[in-house]
Amino acid sequence: MSTPTPPPSTTAAAPLVTVRGLRKDFGEHTVLVDIDLDIHAGEVVVIIGPSGSGKSTLLRTLNQLEPISGGEIALDGEILGYELHRGSLRERRPADVTRQRRQFGMVFQQFNLFPHMTVLQNIVHAPVHVRRMAPADARRQAEELLARVGLSDKRDAYPAKLSGGQQQRVAIARALAMEPRVMLFDEPTSALDPELVGDVLAVMRQLSEDGQTMVIVTHEMDFAMDIAHRIVFMADGRIVESGTPHQVMKESANPRLRAFLSHTTRFADAP
Repeated sequence: MSTPTPPPSTTAAAPLVTVRGLRKDFGEHTVLVDIDLDIHAGEVVVIIGPSGSGKSTLLRTLNQLEPISGGEIALDGEILGYELHRGSLRERRPADVTRQRRQFGMVFQQFNLFPHMTVLQNIVHAPVHVRRMAPADARRQAEELLARVGLSDKRDAYPAKLSGGQQQRVAIARALAMEPRVMLFDEPTSALDPELVGDVLAVMRQLSEDGQTMVIVTHEMDFAMDIAHRIVFMADGRIVESGTPHQVMKESANPRLRAFLSHTTRFADAP
């Protein structure tokens, strides 16, 4: 087992991301209830829980892919999606929402690469067309990112010629090309064959060591234990337990958490 990098200080600095009283409704069905969460710069927060507990929806509200139904999310003190105007909140302009959304890089279960573009073109596209980066600078950045994820030799390949693990590493590089302050991972290895998972997790470990702020939804319990500074357990749309990996995985006596972990051999007999 690898040893996680030491957690960032959570005492001196204000959280980078704050979530307060978050609620998300789909029609009459409430999928997130009273979510309070702080994420500090450089922290790796891993979210675990049964299917349907609201994990992925929480990620999608952070980068405003899903509008919230109540509560508040803020990045560095700036409310996401809304602004204060004459004493009350109003929706931000689309350009402001786009600016805020760029602060969050998102890696999905599926890779969503452009099939008609090479690996290099996939990574260069958004920096040039969204960030207005000079094409030469974007290419240099893309090549550095490909080296970072171990795929320099695939720069001119098309996605169809790559394995699932390679495509996911390209997707990570593409997200990093926008220089986000927070990286969001929604079960990034769930669509991969078991033998391809390790390379993707290795890239994520390196990001953690480099100080990248990350929020990760995963069913890889060993990986969660190894990489997380903090683990958040969700069930029925609520945060049920939150703490260090040892506190959550080993020490907690919460019956809902213990029932969930009982299906994972490594943690079945804890505490």
